[in-house]
Amino acid sequence: MNSIELKSRAKINLSIDVLGKRVDGYHLVEMIMQTIDLYDIIKIKELETEEIIIKSNTSDIPLNEDNIVYKAAELIRDNFNIKKGIEIFIEKNIPIAAGMAGGSSNAAAILVGLNKLWNLNLSEKELKELGFKLGADVPFCIVGKAALAQGVGEELTYIKGLPDDISILVCKPELFVSTKEVYEGLDLKNINIKPDNKYLINCLENNEIELLSKNMVNVLETVTSKKHKEISDIEKIMNKNKALGSMMSGSGPTVFGLYKNEEDALKGKRELLKKYKQVYVVKSSEKGVEING
Repeated sequence: MNSIELKSRAKINLSIDVLGKRVDGYHLVEMIMQTIDLYDIIKIKELETEEIIIKSNTSDIPLNEDNIVYKAAELIRDNFNIKKGIEIFIEKNIPIAAGMAGGSSNAAAILVGLNKLWNLNLSEKELKELGFKLGADVPFCIVGKAALAQGVGEELTYIKGLPDDISILVCKPELFVSTKEVYEGLDLKNINIKPDNKYLINCLENNEIELLSKNMVNVLETVTSKKHKEISDIEKIMNKNKALGSMMSGSGPTVFGLYKNEEDALKGKRELLKKYKQVYVVKSSEKGVEING
């Protein structure tokens, strides 16, 4: 019986700008994404039958065809006319519906895993093209690292990411935020503060993480933080504990802070755990999906 195990990593955004809207309703974005070393474990094994079965350590995700991993498996099977079934086990560690691309990352792992398991010999470019059919974040999640994402998020320019001596404190409050509603709530004509992505990329190039931290902007935060006071509450706690800077990731509700000193990040974590359950201290990562073993 053939099987494979993979790590599927989360991402944070160091900036998000929304430039406009396409006719098809997708928004045009320009944002800096960074993979972090917080990951789900995905186990795939072949079945004797033709079913796609999904299991998980949590009941908070759909375990049927509504899950993007099911769609990823189906996409590969249909495209290559494969008549085999698989069982997928998702060990969830990335917070769910958090603005950290957990689902996209899981789908990316299925594409990479089945490519290997079924000897399809798809190139990275071909995997990314398939991934884009599932969602705009999937191509980024396949490779990881740090990138400037443009278009609807699929045009990637790889850049130098956060150095590995920076600690990242991540906190996901117990809220549900609808990405669709956040984008719909954005008044494109009245965005006062936008990120200067060229400047931020320069800061990363030159290892000027304090300057980066002070100049990170996520235009979606204006919408989400109006509805949920937890976002500014978490940022206050992070900043009080010596974060270089803190910001919401994606459309929320996850907030992260960047720290020069791991001790300060751990102190911030202890403080946040008094009010919030999902708190992590991690580093950046140069990898996206990784095959275990």
